[in-house]
Amino acid sequence: MSFDGWLIFALFWVVFVTTPGPNAVNCITNGMTHGFRRSLWGVLGILTQASLFLGLSALGVTALIAASPQAFDLAKLAGAAVLIWLGLRGWINAGKPAPAVRAQAGSIYTRAFMIATINPKSVAGYLAAFSQFVQPDVPIGAQMGAIVPTALVITAASYCTYTALGAALGRAALGAVFNVWLRRGMAVCFIIYGVLLGLSSPPAPPAGA
Repeated sequence: MSFDGWLIFALFWVVFVTTPGPNAVNCITNGMTHGFRRSLWGVLGILTQASLFLGLSALGVTALIAASPQAFDLAKLAGAAVLIWLGLRGWINAGKPAPAVRAQAGSIYTRAFMIATINPKSVAGYLAAFSQFVQPDVPIGAQMGAIVPTALVITAASYCTYTALGAALGRAALGAVFNVWLRRGMAVCFIIYGVLLGLSSPPAPPAGA
């Protein structure tokens, strides 16, 4: 992966994981309830889910590349459509109250893992992101060596920040994070990414292919 490609992916991932949603609410609530240090178990639960989804997404994209370049191109278009859908949904929901996080049985880690796993943005967004940024003409292992650490570091930084906000600011953090215009700005970023990536040209085949 080139530096420019990595930078674009990193910027996309910042938008992806900092957009307010159930994970952010859970981290803020954990910080308010349990304090910062103990609530890091919740961040670990999110990172576990992220690692699982990163691996499954990479395997899915790899299978598409091996099966058919045309299928991979269709996946890129579908991924772009998902990003646009996430953006439109975010814009529509921007004026709604922050989603409630139900108290569930189990540890902080288990609750965070489950919330992250059933989050629709996670289910759709990981495959959408990978279908846009993985190059079919470059070995998948080399690309994962750049993508996975970048994604996990940004994810950890984002949700540690949300947890710290909850611990430091209490309920005032929810109002700041779920500001309508901030949420709409994030939604527009998704839409722009989806449109630009959907219109991008497919990677050129390797020489001699």
